[in-house]
Amino acid sequence: MRPDHTAAAQCLAGPAPARASTIRTATMRQSLGAQFNAAARWISRQMERRRSRRALLEMTDDQLKDIGLSRSEAYSESLRRLWD
Repeated sequence: MRPDHTAAAQCLAGPAPARASTIRTATMRQSLGAQFNAAARWISRQMERRRSRRALLEMTDDQLKDIGLSRSEAYSESLRRLWD
């Protein structure tokens, strides 16, 4: 390679520590993005679980009987914490 091409290639590539820092930043960004997505999915699942538990309270006694629950079990289920 000619000397002027080597210098141009080094200018475009940047110094080695800067490239490592850029890669590390990109990796951290991907990791944070994955963690954010996982947290969003967890919250979504918990909210769906909460909606389902609250829907039990709106069912009639006959509907609860069809799924094998009593009114008191439906009430107890609706009071459970999100992470239970």
